[in-house]
Order: sequence, then C-alpha cells, then structure tokens
Amino acid sequence: QVQLVESGGGLVQAGGSLRLSCAASGSIFSINIMGWFRQAPGNERELVAGISSGGSTNYADAVKGRFTISRDNAKNTVYLQMNRLKPEDTAVYYCTIVTGGTRAWGQGTQVTVSS
Repeated sequence: QVQLVESGGGLVQAGGSLRLSCAASGSIFSINIMGWFRQAPGNERELVAGISSGGSTNYADAVKGRFTISRDNAKNTVYLQMNRLKPEDTAVYYCTIVTGGTRAWGQGTQVTVSS
C-alpha cells in the first residue's frame, strides 16, 4: 500500500507562483511514475504533468512552459513548480503514483488563482 501526502497549495494572484510537494511512502518499487492531476468544479480530472523514475517528463499543453515537474527519488517526493499562474489553473491538484501495477492518489490540495 502506498500513501501520498501533498502540500503547498493556496491562494495566489494571477501571474504568481506556487510550488506543490508530494511525499510517497509505503510499498514503492524503484521503477515508478509520479505525477499531478487537477480537477476544477464541473470538470473531469485531467493530467497536468508526469515524471518517471528515470526522469522522463510529460506535460499537458495548457501548462507547458509555465509548470515544471521534478522529483527526488531518494525521498520519493515529486514537486510541481507552477509559474505565471492563470485563473483557469484554479483546481484541486492531486498527486498520483503508479508503482507495482497499482495507482495511488493523494488527498488533493486546493490551488486558487485570483484575477
């Protein structure tokens, strides 16, 4: 079983920055994928960014050039640096990990961007 604990959400003005963190613990295989999804009210949960244990990354088109995903394998922690935030980035952000053929989710952290 894997547990994920997120931190770093909050309220920020448009154009500002936030950094999300997510620490994983439990049964984690060395080969895994960690990432961030988000869900705005009335919308489906969508991928924001992902990163493999080898360091390969992928991003949603809406965040390319503004968000950066990174990880510390020694700490089983993934980060999401969000710059030039826009009101449409407002959502609950969920951390996720795929390891050993299973997926786990964090509890979510609210990000609100005011115009």
